[in-house]
Amino acid sequence: MRIVTARRISQTFFLLLFLWFCVVTTLGGRYWQLRGWPVNWFLQLDPLAALGTLLTTGTLFSGLAWALATVALTALLGRFFCAWLCPFGAMHHFIGWLGRRRRPLKDRLANNDYHPAQAVKYYLLLALLAAAAGDLIARLRLGASGRPALGWLLAAGVVALAVLTARRLWPKLKDAVLGSLAFMLLGLALAWWASPSSVAAASLQTGLLDPIPLAQRSLNLILLPAADAALGQISVAQRHYQGAWLIAALFIAALLMNLKVPRFYCRFVCPLGALMGILGRWALWRVGRSQAKCRGCQLCQADCEGACAPGREVRQSECVLCMNCLDSCRDGLNTYQRPRSAMGEITGPDLTRRGVVASLVGGFAAVPALRLGGLVGPAWQPGLIRPPGALDEARFVERCIKCGQCMRVCPTNVIQPSGWETGLEALWTPALNMRMGTSGCQLNCVACGQLCPTAAIRPITLEEKRGLGAYAAVGPIRLGTAFVDPGRCLPWAFDRPCIVCQENCPVSPKAITTREHFGLVRGGLTLARREGEFLLLSGAELPTGRLATGDYFVQPAGQTGVSPTRWRIQANDRSSLTLASGAAPELAPGASLEITVRLQRPVVDPARCIGCGVCEHECPVSGLRAIRVSAENETRSQKSSLLL
Repeated sequence: MRIVTARRISQTFFLLLFLWFCVVTTLGGRYWQLRGWPVNWFLQLDPLAALGTLLTTGTLFSGLAWALATVALTALLGRFFCAWLCPFGAMHHFIGWLGRRRRPLKDRLANNDYHPAQAVKYYLLLALLAAAAGDLIARLRLGASGRPALGWLLAAGVVALAVLTARRLWPKLKDAVLGSLAFMLLGLALAWWASPSSVAAASLQTGLLDPIPLAQRSLNLILLPAADAALGQISVAQRHYQGAWLIAALFIAALLMNLKVPRFYCRFVCPLGALMGILGRWALWRVGRSQAKCRGCQLCQADCEGACAPGREVRQSECVLCMNCLDSCRDGLNTYQRPRSAMGEITGPDLTRRGVVASLVGGFAAVPALRLGGLVGPAWQPGLIRPPGALDEARFVERCIKCGQCMRVCPTNVIQPSGWETGLEALWTPALNMRMGTSGCQLNCVACGQLCPTAAIRPITLEEKRGLGAYAAVGPIRLGTAFVDPGRCLPWAFDRPCIVCQENCPVSPKAITTREHFGLVRGGLTLARREGEFLLLSGAELPTGRLATGDYFVQPAGQTGVSPTRWRIQANDRSSLTLASGAAPELAPGASLEITVRLQRPVVDPARCIGCGVCEHECPVSGLRAIRVSAENETRSQKSSLLL
């Protein structure tokens, strides 16, 4: 079997497996729904997700330990993940093939020539990792103050790692050592003489561009809902996601750019590809030439997916192991071998010292600059309601990789991607929009926390969520608090009966109670004739049937006192009323009457409300609901207490 055929089979298999995992990330009991499928496996294989969470939290989660296998195989075989396993790479590869299959050799050579802009992905990688490692120095300081030996050992390890990395980027050891030490000493000085929280902060933003979370997010929130709209087989009801256009725009643009330049995203943008390129520089096996002389047909160059120049000095950091050069070489000179290429190799990425420093400093400074807006602090967004089990906001943005798994598995479609209004750090992270989907956050559902790959939403039990059993003393998990808007509530503002929110409140005892109030609907009525419960009114123009709901009453006009006399209306037309059976008012013709309505005005008890949002979802007022949930009083943060 040709090596290219084997690669295509591998790409097809893993792409279909990835699509299958996205489909089965659906809560249910059928064979194609979530029944033990390892739906996070591709995310767990992602070294960038593992490294990012390791830098922000200081912990490598057990699920993400799969990434160590990817790292080990990359160090052994090279960038095999990009061309053999990555589902997003397979999509790029196929669309790029469609774009170039009929192009002349000259155009294909021009498109596959190495471009200096391919270094951009390395700068993006450094900036994202610097943002994730923002409070690493602060943690070293705290470690040094608590356990000096361990703190200084960690500091020495970080300095050594920085020097070794810089040594690979800069040829002169002296420049590498001085540059690394200068940067580290500047960070140590800032963290030592200032409060760590005021200078350093960490935020995990790798998921914005990491191809695995990007593909997972795009398929979960765009492609599958669009396909299900036509097929109607996957979800019970059509799923909608706010801000889906931006996610779709990035995904479609990344794919369509392959029609111009093959694997455009992989070459110029992909931070995971950059990390693989750095790890693969020391690979034991590599693509290269067995002889320096060849006929010069350049077919290997025309078919190269990574623009790594296989016909000249091979750029090992750019080689994605597509093996096209091995297949296209008529003389078999391109091989996958342990010795270095006979044409020579360029092992490192084409980076400049200024670009590296700018990326590191920019990434390190970006998070504190974003925090100056106070969105993760005093100006926190009360409209940003996180799923049950979510960590406090500062720790949440240190772990969330924006993969969309929690949004996909949510059975009611209430978990939505955050938009720009919540700040760049929170973009595409999960938030609850109570108007969306089929209901609010259901009491008997903890699916989102069970599926989160980084524990940004920690796994909780139903007992913990509902405050039962061992958690009875602590109480249920509160997502926020519901507030009634009297200016839009039907009983409060428009004197119209409505108790929908109170009826649908799932908490027991209910968090929404009602206050009874009688309001005047119509006065100045005169009784013309009475026959038992039938009252004929003179000069009345009443809405037919509208007063027969059981909430409307008739009473003598001008009553005062604590307990006025009222009789329930059972039926009505434009000029008459029929009273409820057994009502026998002693009224004579000519008596003045008025119609009142009994209103049950909703009131929320903050001590009982858990912020599930069922009341907001079911409120009959369209648009801006008359009862809305805010993040005040949420369990995950004491800063969000209802009262200062």
